[in-house]
Amino acid sequence: MWFDDRSVTLPSASVASTSAGPAPAHDADAAAAGSSGKKAEKKAAAKAAKEAKKAANAAKQAAQASSVDDNDPLKHRYGDAEMIQSKNISGKTWTTVRDLDLTKKDQEVLVRARVQAVRGKGKSAFLVLRSESFTVQAILFVDDVTVSKGMVKYASNIPKESMVDVAGFVRQPGEKVKSCTQQDVEIQVTGISTISKTSTALPFELADAARSTKEVEEAKARGENLPTVLQDHRLNNRVLDLRTPANNAIFQIQSGVCMLFREILLSKGFREIHTPKLIAGASEGGSSVFKLQYMGNYPSLARPACLAQSPQVYKQMCICSDFDKVFEIGPVFRAEDSNTHRHMCEFTGLDIEMSIKEHYFEVLDVIGDMFNYIFEGLNKRFKKELDAVREQYPFEDIEFLPKALKLTFAEGIKMLHEAGYTHVDPYGDLNTETERVLGKLVKQKYKTDFFILHKYPLSVRPFYTMPCPEDDKLSNSFDVFIRGEEIISGAQRIHDPELLIQRGKELDVDPETVNLYAGEGGMLRFGAPPHGGCGVGLERVVMLFMGLNNIRKTSLFPRDPNRLTP
Repeated sequence: MWFDDRSVTLPSASVASTSAGPAPAHDADAAAAGSSGKKAEKKAAAKAAKEAKKAANAAKQAAQASSVDDNDPLKHRYGDAEMIQSKNISGKTWTTVRDLDLTKKDQEVLVRARVQAVRGKGKSAFLVLRSESFTVQAILFVDDVTVSKGMVKYASNIPKESMVDVAGFVRQPGEKVKSCTQQDVEIQVTGISTISKTSTALPFELADAARSTKEVEEAKARGENLPTVLQDHRLNNRVLDLRTPANNAIFQIQSGVCMLFREILLSKGFREIHTPKLIAGASEGGSSVFKLQYMGNYPSLARPACLAQSPQVYKQMCICSDFDKVFEIGPVFRAEDSNTHRHMCEFTGLDIEMSIKEHYFEVLDVIGDMFNYIFEGLNKRFKKELDAVREQYPFEDIEFLPKALKLTFAEGIKMLHEAGYTHVDPYGDLNTETERVLGKLVKQKYKTDFFILHKYPLSVRPFYTMPCPEDDKLSNSFDVFIRGEEIISGAQRIHDPELLIQRGKELDVDPETVNLYAGEGGMLRFGAPPHGGCGVGLERVVMLFMGLNNIRKTSLFPRDPNRLTP
């Protein structure tokens, strides 16, 4: 089954210079110290050059060490593979690292993975192979039957993060391999081939990027400082950063949220839609938008446009077109200078809109069922991925009730007042601090991290929100919270054109925005069904489900006020 089509080993390219890492912090008066700054720059440049030379030499030695001994009778069992250019189909079967367990004991397998760690000593070599967020140990011992000294030498010098094909037998080790996810098995290697070799110095060690917060804190308590990788350095090298087991698992979980969101809504009769992201005006009155020139390369066609802040208008159009229940998963753009742990300039929106028969609680019930389904699905179907995240970022499982808790805004205010937060305005909005406090109070009283707060004051909601019939100071609106942080704002929308015009005038909304709904030919003029909906940020849901401290951890390639690359 092994390397019949292996090519002659080629020398690898020289290693590029190592990253100098983050620059040191400077005082505000650093500009005055020009000469000392230049000396520091020269010193840093000299150090970087020295490190680059050292890395290049190390790479050269590794390339020489990883070459195949032409006199080795087992040379066909190891070496650099021929570049894969889709020339043939061999019929080989690869086993994923995830699937390596005791059910495959003593079976011969072929695995493609990255070399996460390698240690060679004398006539033996130990490798940690990684695929997605799963790792397994691979072992080589010289026996001159299946493993030669040349093969051990070759394997011991494969650069970290290189991609390899490893053939061998699944064995049960004498004791669990605690450093790997597949602790009950290891691979006894009979062949190894490098598919794609790391040819430059790594900007950071994956082990440092994957180090758990618990490990760092325990080391600090002992007076030790373990190396970690700062967020900006990670994001600047996101391709490498995403390889850590926790990060890989985070985006498997994110994919799972979208899958579960679709499943539950499709089962409830919703249909998926795809709305435009290039629009002629702001999709939410009053919010900042990314402006652009539509068809700007053609002067006769050029006109102002913007990126959509929400698909809401189009969702409502679909409801008015008798689509009944719709949802969308798509990008949302907000040109807001919010440099917080939970705000992004671009994120993925999970949006729903539905007609209602009598009461906006119909929307709340769908939302409650939807999140319970997502939470239960993640816990059942993504346990391994959640454990991988928990290994680096420990968190407590989210608590939620079989039927989602609904509290009125007034009830929430009462809980805050009773807890001593008497300054909170019963007809104002909650800020981030009071939302967190309320989240803790709800958790203590109702044993849930997930709840819905509804009947917000009308004065703090958009003009298209339906007023409450019992109290004209309130509205048929709601927010949804996980772990004391808001993830959803939604409402019953005004479907009567005259009432919408009245609300637009009261709030001094741009008439063009109001006319889109209620003007001549506006969507509400053709008989609009009562309806409501909401939007939720995917990244925020994933962040809060696992209790992570920053939304950039759950955004694949984050876009915030200061970051536009990679």
